[in-house]
Amino acid sequence: MTDNGRMAVTASAIAKSIVDNVASVVLGKRDEIVLVVAGLLGGGHVLLEDVPGVGKTLLAKSLARSVGGTSGRVQGTADLMPADITGVTVYDRSREEWNFHPGPIFHNVVLVDEINRATPRAQSALLEAMAEDQVTVDGTAHPLPSPFFVIATQNPYGDVGTFPLVEGQSDRFALVVTMGLPGRDAERAVLRGEGGPPALDQLEAVVDGADVLAAMAEVDDAYVAPAVADYVLDIVEATRAHPDLDHGASPRAARTLVQVAKAYAVIGGRDFVAPDDVKAVTVAVLAHRLGAVARRGTDATRRLVADILDGVPAPTA
Repeated sequence: MTDNGRMAVTASAIAKSIVDNVASVVLGKRDEIVLVVAGLLGGGHVLLEDVPGVGKTLLAKSLARSVGGTSGRVQGTADLMPADITGVTVYDRSREEWNFHPGPIFHNVVLVDEINRATPRAQSALLEAMAEDQVTVDGTAHPLPSPFFVIATQNPYGDVGTFPLVEGQSDRFALVVTMGLPGRDAERAVLRGEGGPPALDQLEAVVDGADVLAAMAEVDDAYVAPAVADYVLDIVEATRAHPDLDHGASPRAARTLVQVAKAYAVIGGRDFVAPDDVKAVTVAVLAHRLGAVARRGTDATRRLVADILDGVPAPTA
C-alpha cells in the first residue's frame, strides 16, 4: 500500500492507462502515443512535428487531460514575449513591494502550440525551464511544479512564418515524434464522429502526479546491460563518423537515448532494456539533434539515422 492508502501500481500499468486514454481520442496513432508517453516517463520533453491538421495539438491536449495535475498552454506567435511564458514581477503600490505573477509555464503539463511560430527570443524562455525545472525572473529563481512536462508542436521546417529552433532549444526535447496521416480505418472512424475533439471534451484524468513520479522512479531503476550500453555507444559513434553529418550525437544525446529506451522497456512490461527498445526510439531521439537537420530537413535526417541504425549490429545475447 502507498502512504495515501492506494494500491501501488506498476509503471507499465500507469503507462497503459495513459496510452489507452489518449488513443480513445487520437485514433490510429498508438505507436506515436507510446513514444510520447516514453518521453514523459523518461523525464524528458516531447516535440510533435508535422503538417497542420493531423492531430498534434489534439494529442498534446489529450495527454494533458489524462495526467492529473495542472496544465497550461502557450500559443506560439511572432509577437510572443518571454514574459508571456515565464511571468512578470509587478510592483504593488499599496504594499510597496514587488510581487511575482507566474506565467503559463508554472503547470505540470505545458502545451506549447506551434513553437516555431515564436521568435528565438521567446523560445529562449523555455530553455532554463526545460533543463533545470525552474525559471529566473528579475534575478530570482522560481521552481516549477513536479512533475513538469513540456509537449510542444511545430509546423514542418521551412514553412512560411516559422522560426527554426536553434540547436540548443531543439536539444532540450528528448524526442521528436512525427504524427503522419491516420490509416483509412481510423480516418473513417473520425468522419463517423468517433474520437477527435468531441471525445476530448469527455476525457478525464486516469493518473495523477504521484503516479507519474512513481513510474518515473521505476524507469530510472530499469537495468541496462553492458552489451546494450555498448550498442548505444556504437550507434552514437556511427553518427559521429558519418560523412553527411555536420556533427554526430552528443554525450547528452546518448544519455537521453538510454533513458527513453528504459521508459519504452518499462511501458512494455520489462525492467531491463533490450536492443529492440533502443531500436524503437533511436530515430525519434537522435534525428533532430544532428547537424544535417538545418541543411537537409528533419525527414531526410530521420532516414539517414534509420540507415545508420540498420548498419550497426545489435547484441544477440
